[in-house]
Amino acid sequence: MSHIPVMLAEVLDMLAPRDGALYCDGTFGGGGYAAAILEAAGCTLYAIDRDPDAIARGAPLAAAHPGRLHLLEGRFGEIGSLMASQNIALLDGIVLDLGVSSFQIDQPNRGFSFRSEGPLDMRMERAGPSAADLVNSLPEKELADVLFTFGEERHSRRIARAIVAARAESPIETTQRLAEIIRANVPRDPSGMDGATRSFQGLRIRVNDELGEIERGLAAATALLAPGGRLVVVAFHSLEDRIVKRFMAAACGRTPSPGRHNPAALMARPAPTDFRLLTPQALRPGSDETHRNPRARSARLRAMERLAA
Repeated sequence: MSHIPVMLAEVLDMLAPRDGALYCDGTFGGGGYAAAILEAAGCTLYAIDRDPDAIARGAPLAAAHPGRLHLLEGRFGEIGSLMASQNIALLDGIVLDLGVSSFQIDQPNRGFSFRSEGPLDMRMERAGPSAADLVNSLPEKELADVLFTFGEERHSRRIARAIVAARAESPIETTQRLAEIIRANVPRDPSGMDGATRSFQGLRIRVNDELGEIERGLAAATALLAPGGRLVVVAFHSLEDRIVKRFMAAACGRTPSPGRHNPAALMARPAPTDFRLLTPQALRPGSDETHRNPRARSARLRAMERLAA
């Protein structure tokens, strides 16, 4: 499946690109948002991605917009230092599309999906411990905690016990072997969802520290917004969306909530009078979009705008 940017019209509406402004796409991915922003206005865009493959894919788009698109390899949680490296102190808008990209899911050699045989990898930036490293080394209780906390898998203990037993026979190195172990130890889901879905999500989030990255990225992004600047975030599951919802609520003077995955990052929250919510309730994709692109079904869009300097 080719890359289809989710809720593109809503993202552009919330971001409201204008000529001469500076924007950042903190999760470049397939470049769908970036291309649309550059087409919408005569602006300059800085695009960040931790996946070197994504940066390489962006080269033709950068060539098509000389001097307007700047590709930066790194994590969006490091947006402050990445912008400082470009001598950028303030931005007029930032967009974040959270989670794994279509390109990563659709490439079996990246090991993100249980639908194709591939190495059990899941690393977005091709560095650090892989999913196979975790599956073959974590103690049973810690492995169960990962599946329960990040995958919201109710059968995490049973799955962890089965994984430990299987790896004692031989290391678990492929997506298909892990998926088969998981499926044999969970009941059939009435919705038809594959039994390996939640566990694979939990491992991926843990491998890439995705929730900690979201909290660091939100705190750093708000510090970069100029007056009138907007932060637009698209999340795809409840763990991501809960962090975004709580952060924006606190920034806009609603009930604050401490971050579980990196509380220190959230201590840098702006004063609650600095922002206003543009989306009192999360926006959802329309039925036409979910019909065209089933991956959009779970998307939630939230946005806020800086009021004070």
